[in-house]
Amino acid sequence: MPTSPQEAVRRQNLGALLRYVHLRGATSRAELTARLGLNRSTIGALTADLATAGLVDEGAPRETGRAGRPSLVVRPRSSRVYGYALSIEVDRLRAARVGLGGAILDSRTAQRPPGTEPAGAIGTLAALVHDMHRHTPAAGVLVGCGVAVTGMVRQADGTVRIHPQAGPAGETAGAALGNALGAALGHDRPPLVGDLADVAALAEHTRGAAAGFDNVLYLHGDAGIGAGIIAGGRLVTGHGGYGGEVGHMVVNPDGRPCGCGSRGCWETEIGERALLRNVGRDGATGRDAVLAVVEAALRGEPVAQAAVRHVADWLGFGVANLVNLFNPEAVVFGGSLRELYLADATHVRARLLRMALPVCREHLRLRTPVLGDDAPLVGAAELAFERLLADPLETADPADREFSAPA
Repeated sequence: MPTSPQEAVRRQNLGALLRYVHLRGATSRAELTARLGLNRSTIGALTADLATAGLVDEGAPRETGRAGRPSLVVRPRSSRVYGYALSIEVDRLRAARVGLGGAILDSRTAQRPPGTEPAGAIGTLAALVHDMHRHTPAAGVLVGCGVAVTGMVRQADGTVRIHPQAGPAGETAGAALGNALGAALGHDRPPLVGDLADVAALAEHTRGAAAGFDNVLYLHGDAGIGAGIIAGGRLVTGHGGYGGEVGHMVVNPDGRPCGCGSRGCWETEIGERALLRNVGRDGATGRDAVLAVVEAALRGEPVAQAAVRHVADWLGFGVANLVNLFNPEAVVFGGSLRELYLADATHVRARLLRMALPVCREHLRLRTPVLGDDAPLVGAAELAFERLLADPLETADPADREFSAPA
């Protein structure tokens, strides 16, 4: 049956109210009335509908010390309504159960063996989710699953076209991750899959270091370098979803060959392999190896200091170009770039001051993630919650859910 205009408006308002509470946590009815531009009686009716659906709770606020009757507070039912968030990273696999409101309720981690393609991680991820589900309250409502994956992800179906473990050419012929994971998890609706830097950018934009900014660059470092770009408050992914591959921006035409087939890409100067190569640790890999170099530099070891300084200088070089191009309000350094930026922020800023246009940098903030290593999981959960937030009553009704619980 077609939805009437009045019902369409009601569902839109329900989604707007639930999204506000999901992102900001416990919120008074008075604040909802002011922020959403609806009258008090409408807010009351909407919160009652959401409470009946089991999505929010209403109650008195904590003691305010003010005279008069306090406004009721609306809280997301984080312990009941949840999504699964999965993360396929260079050297590990992670799974989390994330409640409405963004709280991580449970999590699991497993190692990702070197050379494993993303499709090869499906069995391990499914096992992590099944283990978590055994500890989930029976009355819980599963609303979706989101996946963050290191690599170039085709937006239409979640196929990973290029990933850091794929060898010289970088290509993988793996099947679409979403469909394969959906089958392994026993879900009727495939999980939504996104590039790790994109979903981490989404998380930091909504809940972390870039909250309140509409134009943001989130830079993620591991074996490669990726970026999540927020412009005008919206994630920019480009045609097909492959935007943000800043690691393959050529910065040094006479530099080292890159795995993509080009030469002098940014990640050949600032990626984990570049840092480790510069200190003679070519065989080492991963975040722990990077941290060991950073710690050595902080202790005053000359070779480690020179390697960190080299990366910091090229990091500032690339950021300056991106700042001139995108004119962001904030740049957030995530993954291994967090430690490298903190180890020598002076050189990053010095290069930025020399190269970036004053009008593009005068308002710029350089930050590290508030959500830390959890940013990809929180962002993947946002993918899972999107359908619920778009139409809360349809997704919250157990009879209409397209997800079934894992076996």
